[in-house]
Amino acid sequence: MNEVILQIHNVTITPWKLVGYGGALLFTGRWFVQLYATRKLKRVAVPMAFWYLSMVGSMMTLSYFIWGKNDSVGILQNAFPMFVASYNLYVHARHRAAQSGSPGAG
Repeated sequence: MNEVILQIHNVTITPWKLVGYGGALLFTGRWFVQLYATRKLKRVAVPMAFWYLSMVGSMMTLSYFIWGKNDSVGILQNAFPMFVASYNLYVHARHRAAQSGSPGAG
């Protein structure tokens, strides 16, 4: 996955870089989702899509830094947000399961 796909000036594009770029776009895109939700509700809101984009974006950039670049700074930088996003998704799923199992939930 390190073969050169395209080279433009001094920028070399490999399949791993495409994974990294995709992850960075998803990770950045989560802020636009959050901004949209906040503007729509007219209050600060963090929708579930924010956490899904965080998780997938972090996994993709983490993969790039582990296998594509082998960069410990990038690994540390992306491992923590992935942990936080996965924890928030877990808490949300547990909360929804508790609500659906409670009497009178409907």
